[in-house]
Amino acid sequence: MTGSLLTRVTGDEKHLPSANSTYDVLWVLYDRILRITPETADAPDRDRFLLSKGHGPAAYYAVLAAKGFFPPAWLDGIGTRMNHLGGHPDRVLVPGVEVGTGSLGHGLGLGVGTALGLRAQGFLDTRVFVLLGDAELDEGSNHEAIAYAAATTLPMTAIVIDNQSASHGWLGGIAARFIGWTTSIVDGRDHDAIELALANRDRDRPHVVVATVEKKEY
Repeated sequence: MTGSLLTRVTGDEKHLPSANSTYDVLWVLYDRILRITPETADAPDRDRFLLSKGHGPAAYYAVLAAKGFFPPAWLDGIGTRMNHLGGHPDRVLVPGVEVGTGSLGHGLGLGVGTALGLRAQGFLDTRVFVLLGDAELDEGSNHEAIAYAAATTLPMTAIVIDNQSASHGWLGGIAARFIGWTTSIVDGRDHDAIELALANRDRDRPHVVVATVEKKEY
């Protein structure tokens, strides 16, 4: 369903290869994991999803359209005048979007703040997920967010799309950068493996899922 909607996306073709890397993870999240629907999009105890990967909104839009957050016709002409769907998600204009993102490296810090706020309000069963690209892990703000989440034992989940966009000179690989986090490494196209990894939660530690995919044209 999502793949067919992604093919009708127009106006953002240059970022379709990046979006192609993410749509399987996004579909599993919204179809099997997240406790959120168009009817509960404003519920205080809803699960939260934040897209930090700035070049992957087309797949995000396709999933939201497939799940009924807005009409599929909106997918025609992303980023064009009079279209609600911009080159980066806008929480004011797009139903289902939690935060406006786009500047690489900001999403994980926003996710940490969201998780802290939910815990302070007593929403201990509400989950927070943040989707990142591998290259943005070089941003210093992500190192700070990773360390803070581990030190404060935040029960949140980061998902890193490993599509070989980064230099990969990191000792021990991507998962090793998340010190103090529990980790899973999965095939980013295997829906059952993705579901199993995302369903894993530790109330006393954050969790990172590294989804490996091949970046290619859609």
